Amino acid sequence: MKTAYKWVTTILLVVLIAFVAALFLPRVFGLKPLAVLSGSMEPTYHVGSLVYIDEVSPEKVQVGDPITFNIGEDTVVTHRVIEIDEENQSFKTKGDANNTEDGGAVAFSSVIGKPVFSIPYMGYVAVYANTRTGMILLVTLILVVLILTFLPDWLNKNDKGEDGGES
Repeated sequence: MKTAYKWVTTILLVVLIAFVAALFLPRVFGLKPLAVLSGSMEPTYHVGSLVYIDEVSPEKVQVGDPITFNIGEDTVVTHRVIEIDEENQSFKTKGDANNTEDGGAVAFSSVIGKPVFSIPYMGYVAVYANTRTGMILLVTLILVVLILTFLPDWLNKNDKGEDGGES
């Protein structure tokens, strides 16, 4: 029973550490994680994936590169560059799954960066973790894992301390 308990707590701890690392560690290296919310870039980036964006100078972007850019204040899009207009300092883009190019040009100044890698399904978790319920669940899960991990050792130490170390 103790072995199964240790396995479960170890697996929970590893999953939790992997989740936190996937969300926060790339930020240390300047990468910005973004969740894929639409299928416009299928099959390159699947809905629900977490895509990591690295800053890039617009001058280094080439035709065929996927770029992530702002549309207005609230919308972020990742689409592939199909044409570069150096004179107007803009890109024409198209989603891999779309039949037509995007309606407007993307100004160089709107470019956030280029996707460097993605983790399937992690975007669903990241979006949920950014809700109030998700944050409460995440904090609760962290506390439960910590309690499950350290409580048995703490109880064993207290039991041994009360009876002189004999059990």
